[in-house]
Amino acid sequence: MSDNSVRRVLIVGGGTAGWMCAAALSNAFRDTDMAVELAETEAIGTVGVGEATRPHIRHFNAGLGIDEADFIRETRATFKLAIEFCNWNRIGDSYLHPLGEYGMPAAEIEFHHLWASFVEDLNASALDAYSLPIQMARANRFAPPHTDPNSLLSIYSYAYQFDAGRYARYLRTYAEARGVTRTEGRIQSVARNGANGHIASVRLEDGRVLAADFFVDCSGFSGLLIEKTLKAGCEDWTDWLPCDQALAVPCEGSKEITPYTRATAREAGWQWRIPLQHRIGNGYVYSSNHISDDEAAATLLANLDGKPLADPRCLRFVTDRRKQAWVKNCVALGLSSGFLEPLESTSIHLIQSGIAKLLQMFPSTAFEQADIDRFKARTKEEFERVRDFIILHYNATTRDDTPFWDHCRTMPVPPGLAEKYRIFEGYGRIFRENDESVNDTSWFAVMIGQGLRPRAFDPVAECLSEDETRRRLAQIRQAMQASSDHMPTHADFIANNCAAEMEPLS
Repeated sequence: MSDNSVRRVLIVGGGTAGWMCAAALSNAFRDTDMAVELAETEAIGTVGVGEATRPHIRHFNAGLGIDEADFIRETRATFKLAIEFCNWNRIGDSYLHPLGEYGMPAAEIEFHHLWASFVEDLNASALDAYSLPIQMARANRFAPPHTDPNSLLSIYSYAYQFDAGRYARYLRTYAEARGVTRTEGRIQSVARNGANGHIASVRLEDGRVLAADFFVDCSGFSGLLIEKTLKAGCEDWTDWLPCDQALAVPCEGSKEITPYTRATAREAGWQWRIPLQHRIGNGYVYSSNHISDDEAAATLLANLDGKPLADPRCLRFVTDRRKQAWVKNCVALGLSSGFLEPLESTSIHLIQSGIAKLLQMFPSTAFEQADIDRFKARTKEEFERVRDFIILHYNATTRDDTPFWDHCRTMPVPPGLAEKYRIFEGYGRIFRENDESVNDTSWFAVMIGQGLRPRAFDPVAECLSEDETRRRLAQIRQAMQASSDHMPTHADFIANNCAAEMEPLS
């Protein structure tokens, strides 16, 4: 390592963010003498709002060399092909947002334009027939995608539904085996360098001092380093996303394990259902200005699949983004960098994305401001794109049955989302901005599912004749159905490949 290399990194806080970062750093710098230490205390609990993920997590695990079957067994995971949204546009409606493409493109025409040019009734159920992951999810089937990119069986992806606490412990074992030092203790104070304002060290309650060149704040909502010490500031987004509390409770599972997450819109927010191998995770994300805690708890408990395994646990939050995700020699990851509710399973993805950006722009002790500014700009853009995608679910609705939904339906939206609306309403076009994590298929699935309709379709789709379009659509429908029918059930795939040794767990 050079003279100005970072030689000591201190991660403040554990949980999913802290141990994902520790695992990634221990892997990336395994052949160097850089020391990575993580300080946490079991006296402070971690936040596990959601246990569902996006497909990117597979690449993170693979990059660490983690065996998928072992990971699934240890985290009690199941596979996730889609998210089902119930009651979002109107009560009684439902649609699935798939983790994969619709149909197959033809002559450089994106499939959804081809479909929209031919189908008179642009509704989500008609679109489902052209999505293999939706067909699989509806039938409770699962098999990994084909590795041949020319195969129809390669056009879908999948993620996981797992126990986030077990995942953090799994990564802790991984990181410690690769040299990461874990220090137990509560931080009492933070010392700064008088010359440049950088963080120099933290002092624990027992008097121990932990010094480092570079600090990663994974301390959760408190933002112990990035906010309380370095005053990074927050940008409040509650005008667009008014939910500010969540109740979480596990319940008994069932023999039929669905390969998808469910989000059901309720009176003042929404309820999640996430099936794991040993239980089902449930929660109600809601606005405390529109429903009481007791009413929210009653709604949650009345809509469980089985017996609750604990009392509902309350989490209070503010939807926001840290104005500066990197200040001086400190970067924030996870809840320290901001909070977006888990509606589209983006929490763990944003941690992973932040780690990827950090590794791309990992500093020397010179801490080049250009690199720091680039990290902050990219983090800001990604948070805003994900925020807009979540707002879409609330705003594109016809519901006016409660004050909460009336507010969401009529509120002004951010400029980026307003532009998405305008472009889609013309010819059904969707553009992915700067490799944003939410792809055009996801935007299309939710826009159609929420009831948005373009005035016309892309004129390029007229390049194919009506007979050719009809033939292609029929061929795709039949292939999707036949492929799904030949797959094992989700439960059988897990039982035969990666089932955990089960014991009663809460």
